[in-house]
Amino acid sequence: MSRVAKSPIKLPAGVNVSVNDAMIVVKGPKGQIEQSLHQDVELSQEDATLQVSPKGGDLSKYAIAGTMRALLSNMVTGVSKGFERKLELVGVGYRAQAQGSKLNLSLGFSHPVEYAVPEGISIETPSQTEIWVRGIDKQKVGQVAAEIRAFRPPEPYKGKGVKYANEKIVRKEAKKK
Repeated sequence: MSRVAKSPIKLPAGVNVSVNDAMIVVKGPKGQIEQSLHQDVELSQEDATLQVSPKGGDLSKYAIAGTMRALLSNMVTGVSKGFERKLELVGVGYRAQAQGSKLNLSLGFSHPVEYAVPEGISIETPSQTEIWVRGIDKQKVGQVAAEIRAFRPPEPYKGKGVKYANEKIVRKEAKKK
């Protein structure tokens, strides 16, 4: 049984939640997110808290209720605070530059890599070796960061490549004679 679904979601000031025909709309100072409500889950709102509960007593419905509670919590956090991921470029000549809705990467290939930034995501490059991915949708922010990292994942010998800021790279020892 999921214990996650039992904990309520506190709504910060300025965040409004509305349910229309199994569509949940969360509005806040940073924007608006929509999510469909699963058919086996009920949502109740009292004052500044949301409570997610499964319909019926089937144990399998508690799992989806916990998932929906986590998604709703991420939506509320996204529209109030937002999400961000930091990427670092490690390597000689590795550079990043944000230009409007494109991210230009120089990753040691014979050609520059251009990444088209999806809608709802903002990318900043405070320095040539740092990339900040920001947005209100946690899944989309993580997906964009993973796609940028996939262009040149860090290699285990020198650690060169695109890595997350908090990522630890396990180094291998070089071949000995």
